[in-house]
This record gives sequence, C-alpha cells and structure tokens, in this order.
Amino acid sequence: MQRALELATLGRGAVSPNPLVGCVIVHEAPETGPRIIGEGWHQRYGEPHAEVNAMRSVAPYDEILLPDATVYVTLEPCAHFGKTPPCADLLVAKQVKRVVVCNDDPFPLVAGKGLDKLRAAGIAVETGMLAKQGRELNQRFFTFVEKQRPYIILKWAETADGYIAGPDYQPLAISGSLSRRLVHRWRAEEDAIMVGTNTARHDNPQLNVRLWQGRNPVRVVIDKQLALPSSLHLFDNSQTTLVYNLQKSEVTDLTTYVRLAAETEFLPQLVADLYQRRIQSVLVEGGTVLLQSFMDAGLWDEIRVFRSRTSLGVGIKAPAVQGRLVAQESVGEDELRHFRPA
Repeated sequence: MQRALELATLGRGAVSPNPLVGCVIVHEAPETGPRIIGEGWHQRYGEPHAEVNAMRSVAPYDEILLPDATVYVTLEPCAHFGKTPPCADLLVAKQVKRVVVCNDDPFPLVAGKGLDKLRAAGIAVETGMLAKQGRELNQRFFTFVEKQRPYIILKWAETADGYIAGPDYQPLAISGSLSRRLVHRWRAEEDAIMVGTNTARHDNPQLNVRLWQGRNPVRVVIDKQLALPSSLHLFDNSQTTLVYNLQKSEVTDLTTYVRLAAETEFLPQLVADLYQRRIQSVLVEGGTVLLQSFMDAGLWDEIRVFRSRTSLGVGIKAPAVQGRLVAQESVGEDELRHFRPA
C-alpha cells in the first residue's frame, strides 16, 4: 500500500478534479512469497484510472496468476461510468482474489458502491490500510467533496521583522531563488492561484509556472470595481483568468469576468463559484488584506510562510498567522513554516 501511495503522487498536478490514485497487484505464492506483478497510477484526467494501468502492466505470462492475486489500491474502485468505465467491473472481470483499499470514496456516485460490487462477486475486501496517509495524499479531493469548496492554501513571504512589502506596497524580492522555484512547482500542482487588487496593481504578477515544468494554474484576481489597468499581465489572455467583481459578467478570450451579487459575503460567494467551476484547490498568494480575510473567515486549510533573514524596518506588515505550526524547514537561506488550523 505504501508503494501504491508513492505511485499515486506521480499524478499530482495532472488529474484534478479526480483524486490521486495508485495501484499495486501482488501474487503471493507459497513457494516464493509475495511478488509484484503489476502496478500503475492515474496519470491524467480523462485517461485510464490506476487499476486499468496496473492491469495493463501485468505481463501476459502472469495473467494466469490474477485469480490468486491481491490488488492494493489507494481509493475505492469506481462503480460508475464517467470518463472511463467502472474499475470495479474490471477487477470483477479479472477475477482477482482480494482487494485492499486505503480509503473509501466519499464521491456520491461511488460511496461504497464499488466495494459492494466486489463483495457481491465473491472478492475479499479490506479497507482502511494506511488510511491517514491516504487522506493526507488526497486532502484536496476530500475537502472538495466533503466541504463542497476548494482546498485553500495561503502563502506569503515575509522579512525577519514581519513585513510583506515595502512602504506604499513597493514590491520586494524577499525570498531567495530556491524558494521562488519551489513556489512555481506548487503553482503547477494546484488548480488555481489567487491575488487581491493591491497585489495585482503593484506587483503586476504573471502567476504562471515559468520556473517549473507543468500546467499553468487558473489565475484568479479580485477587482471589485474593475479599477485595475488592462495593461497588467493578468489581462494578457495568456492563460485562463477569472476576475471577480461587482460590476459585470463577461467572457473575453481566456478572461472571464464574474459578477458577484454583493460586497457582503464576497469571499464565500467567490469560493462557492470556484467550487461550481470544479476548481479543487487554490493557492492564495496575497496580499495581506486578502490573506487575512481568508483566515478571519475560516476559509483555509494550510498556510505556507517563507521568512527571510533580512529586515526591512518599515512597510506593509504580513498577516498574523492563525493556526498551529506543523512543520519547519530550510529552503536555501529562507525558513519555510507550515501551519494547519488549530
């Protein structure tokens, strides 16, 4: 199962809104002991699932062993026709002996139906193996299904004395080159990246993955009164961009303007709209007002803060972290701290 979890991570950044899933097929012979005869993972949204890829990897001379094999899979096999046929039907057709599952699937079209199909076919089923690790692996998927909102990561870089920008929002290169490269990897792993009005205006960010290989996230910007200049990178139509505002709804090439009903409850409305658009995760990169608003509303799942060794003495203060420190590490010359809700 640990191997299946490792395989599942290879689909990160490519399978959303589907979950990350890995699968390992093991034959246990009394004379030789257990031997992996097949393994696979869900590689890309709309393409074959982990169980299918694992079965395809089984050598022709090993297919005769499947009726005595155990299939280890990180999430309950699907039982419905979506982009691909049901994986539970495939395991039944192959007549495998046993299926061991890390996590049950909370998605309503599955939710126990896959396990029921296996048991009805006489296949032994076990669940809950390394369940905690499985939920951590698919925390975005579980949050999206169970809380009906995207998984929200708040990220910023601050100086040693707690500033996020210079006076009058003057942009600063606070974190080092290694930290910036890591952030671009994070961008490739999440569905969307969000900034507020002040960050958009003063930093003129591109919000792409130019320092990493992978897909560009959907750009999300808040511009309530549509006061941002059209010359900003955010409006260059180089990647899908959502502009949340109070003025208009309109689609222009890759840029979509989304008018929300009222300024009150603006953030919950925005998050609900992202959910309807099947955006499973959001990396919020600033600025201070937006980051603090997410924390005050309790709409966050993880905080990542880079702290440099340099001090500024004056400027725009970083948000006040809420939550508990769960990890701390060095990234180049910077310190990276991870927080979770208390």
